[in-house]
Amino acid sequence: MEISNFDNMQYCETVGLANCFTALGTLLGHYLIDVEAVGFNENSGYVYIALDNGINICSLVGDNVEYLATCFETGDEFFYDTYQDCLDKQHELNIAYNQAS
Repeated sequence: MEISNFDNMQYCETVGLANCFTALGTLLGHYLIDVEAVGFNENSGYVYIALDNGINICSLVGDNVEYLATCFETGDEFFYDTYQDCLDKQHELNIAYNQAS
């Protein structure tokens, strides 16, 4: 697995990525998910693990993880403290997107 923009990560970003991997490890005990990408977004400052279901596990400057659902139609982003809340929102967004198509 390759980590995008790893050369530009500093201490806080590595702590945040460690938090993301810890969260991923917890999820893998309860959900069947695959990782699509791992990286650092220089524009937002977030480190992230992108999952195959459209959800991102992310952290900003080494803080607690957040779970990010994205509307594929508008690009709107929704942050949640729990994976289940984010999963519910992503499912809702996917249904709306498929009905609009």
